[in-house]
Amino acid sequence: MAVTAQMVKELREMTGAGMMDCKKVLVETDGDMDKAVELLREKGLAKAAKKAGRVAAMGLVKTAFAEDGKAAAIVEVNSETDFVAKNDEFVSFVETLAKMALENDAADMDAFMALPYGDEGSVQDVLTNKIATIGENMSIRRFERLAEPGVVYTGYIHGNGSIGVIVGIKTDATADDIAVVGKDVAMQVASMNPKFLDETQVDQDWLASETEIAKQQLLNEGKKEELLDRIIPGKIKAILKEVCLVDQKFVKDGDLTVKEYVDGAAKSAGKDMAVASMIRYEVGEGIEKKEEDFAAEVAAQQAAAAKK
Repeated sequence: MAVTAQMVKELREMTGAGMMDCKKVLVETDGDMDKAVELLREKGLAKAAKKAGRVAAMGLVKTAFAEDGKAAAIVEVNSETDFVAKNDEFVSFVETLAKMALENDAADMDAFMALPYGDEGSVQDVLTNKIATIGENMSIRRFERLAEPGVVYTGYIHGNGSIGVIVGIKTDATADDIAVVGKDVAMQVASMNPKFLDETQVDQDWLASETEIAKQQLLNEGKKEELLDRIIPGKIKAILKEVCLVDQKFVKDGDLTVKEYVDGAAKSAGKDMAVASMIRYEVGEGIEKKEEDFAAEVAAQQAAAAKK
C-alpha cells in the first residue's frame, strides 16, 4: 500500500512522533495505522496510552439521577456544529432524553427511539422534526441506565456537556452522604479517563498487548531477553496504576490513591463506601469528523455565485 503524505500527517497528529519516524513505520506496516501506532510505541517514539484517534463530533452529554440516587442515566446526542450544541432547544432536548432514559428501562436504542415523547410522537419522530426545524443532522448516539442494588450514584458534567460521568458507590449511606466524595471521584474519572475500575476488570487482550509492547521497548533499549521476566511485571504494575481508577493518584491530593481517599471519607462519615462502577462519555469520542477545507469551501461558493 502506498504511503501518502496525509497518512503521515494523521499518524503524526495521533502520536506526536516525528514525520520521518511516522513515514518509516507506515512503510513497515504497509499502511496499517493501528499497527503503525503500536510499532511507534514499541520503539518509544509515541506517547503510551494516548487515544489513537481524533475526537471531533459536536453535541452534548447529559445525566439524570433518581432523587434517592439509586438509579442514574447518561445520554449522548451529536450535532454537526458546536453552534447547534449550544442552542437552548437542543440542550433542553438532550436533558429530556436523559430523564427519559432514567425513567424508562429501554432494552436497546430501537426501544428507546420508540418511546413516546409527550404528545409529540415517539423519540424518533421528535428527532426527525428537530432535524428539519434546525436544519442540521443530529443523532442520539448512545445511552445507558444504571441501577444496581446497594449502589448510590452521583456524577459530574464537564464543560457544559462535553464530558459526562456517572460513578456508583456501594454504600449504606444516602445520596446526600456521598455527594462530595462521589463528585470528587467522578471528576477524577472525567480528568484522568481511567480504562478500568480496578485490576479485576482489566481486559486480558489489552493486558497481553501492553505486555508485548513493554517487552519490545525493553529489547529496543538493549535489555537482555533473559532479564525481561523480572522487569516486565514492574512495568505492567506501573501501567495498571495509571489506568485503574481506584489505584490512580487522587487529583486533589497526590499523596493518596482514589481508593485511599474513598476509604478515608467512609471512615470520617462512619459509613461503608467503595467505588462499584463508573461510566464516562466524551462527546464524539471514536467518531472521525470530516476535515473541512475552509479556503476551498469559500472558493467553491464564490465560483457558484459567479455562475448565477
